[in-house]
Amino acid sequence: MSAGGAFGGNRGVRPVPPEKGVFPLDHLHECDLEKKDYLACLKSTGFQSERCRQFSKKYLECRMERNLMAKQDMSELGFRNLDEVGTAPDKISRLESSPNQPKEKK
Repeated sequence: MSAGGAFGGNRGVRPVPPEKGVFPLDHLHECDLEKKDYLACLKSTGFQSERCRQFSKKYLECRMERNLMAKQDMSELGFRNLDEVGTAPDKISRLESSPNQPKEKK
């Protein structure tokens, strides 16, 4: 007989709460554009998150502005000046335009 719960769960083991606490989900889709921009950037860069930091920052700022997470200084969340990140300036300028916005024709 198994020592786990009815569905394979571990009985008696207490769940551990998240480190930053609980935050509400975005049921009203207030930050969907920012989320989609970040996910599109991740896909277009081969999931290299460091190249999409500005989109991640915009998403977190949106959540804080709409009280979907506690307001916190961005430096506490790992964001400093973008110049300190090892991303080349030409790559930043390409990524700063939203992936969901139509590209300008030259």
